[in-house]
Amino acid sequence: MNLQNMNSEKWMTAGRWLRRRAEAVTAALLLIMFLCFILTIVARYVFNYPLGWTEEASMMAWIWCTLWGAAFVLRERDEVRFDVFYSSVSEKARCVFTVITGIAAIVLFAIALPAVFSYVTFLKVEKTAYLGIRLDYLYSIYLVFSVAVIIRYAALTWFALRGRAPDIQIGAGSAL
Repeated sequence: MNLQNMNSEKWMTAGRWLRRRAEAVTAALLLIMFLCFILTIVARYVFNYPLGWTEEASMMAWIWCTLWGAAFVLRERDEVRFDVFYSSVSEKARCVFTVITGIAAIVLFAIALPAVFSYVTFLKVEKTAYLGIRLDYLYSIYLVFSVAVIIRYAALTWFALRGRAPDIQIGAGSAL
């Protein structure tokens, strides 16, 4: 085994380890949402004592779960896409489509990033109603998501420029 293959294998192993940790975070956030949901029902309908903080915690976990999952857990083949045209063209044309959409996504997210950063940091003056958590902490996940999208599409664009289209299942979508 040569040095390049060994380095590649180390990166793959590290990537798999990081992916499992990201999946664990997503699972924990889903568990938090479920427990808050159950606690809300029990408190309201069994003890007739509604809890506002459980709804707030559930909402915060949902925001983080959605954006964290989209940034670190969702694979390219799991993305929802309109693939009527994409699935009917050659792999070279798919690479061209990927480069076009990749550049568009990179440019749009990069243009928006300073404004997103400014708005998220502005939110430090606001707190959630029940738990008193600063909103900049809550919405900081959108900055992470934005940077992850830029990196993901930069990698997809790089591979497409080298002739490798994204790993997706052609025609695997629903008939709806």
